[in-house]
Amino acid sequence: MRVALYARVSRSDKDQNPENQLLKLRGYALKHGWSVYKEYIDYASGAAPTRPAFDKMMSEARGRHFDIILVVRIDRMARSVKQLWANVEKLNHHGVCFACTDQEIDTSSPTGKLTFTILGAVAELELELIRERTKDGLERARSQGKRLGRPPNPTLDSQISNLRKQGLSYREIGIQVGLSHQAVKQRLKRMGYKKGSSLENEAS
Repeated sequence: MRVALYARVSRSDKDQNPENQLLKLRGYALKHGWSVYKEYIDYASGAAPTRPAFDKMMSEARGRHFDIILVVRIDRMARSVKQLWANVEKLNHHGVCFACTDQEIDTSSPTGKLTFTILGAVAELELELIRERTKDGLERARSQGKRLGRPPNPTLDSQISNLRKQGLSYREIGIQVGLSHQAVKQRLKRMGYKKGSSLENEAS
């Protein structure tokens, strides 16, 4: 079985050395009789928007250059259970397995698949709880009369107001400030520019 070894260390921690992870990964691969296809190393935090080596590895997984990805811990692969589940689902789609040395996860084995299925259920539960908390928070805010949505932009609102006073239409204002005519209309409405209002009459 061809294995891709992936190591990630935080760029901010100068004491970390990817070689520590790689030594463990090489030993694990040797013990299981796997041949190392390539070693991928990223110097970035788990929250980094891009991880060049990781992206390269996932790209080569699509071409089935190897059969399994090996990491020391699941937090090397993803920063959340949800993200891990999504990444491994992509690998499964391409016939590539996933394993880590420090946790009992190896999707090439029945036990490992079961463990990962449980992780997937946890990820789904986590997502559902976030949805519920968000929904409850919005309902509470509405009941308290709080305004939801984007915070007002005084500079933009002032610009829109001035353009309206100059007699420009919603569409013409939108072109100038980079908004849709509906967004312009909503902002003006929020500022008190309603049909028949004194402000709207002033602008006409």
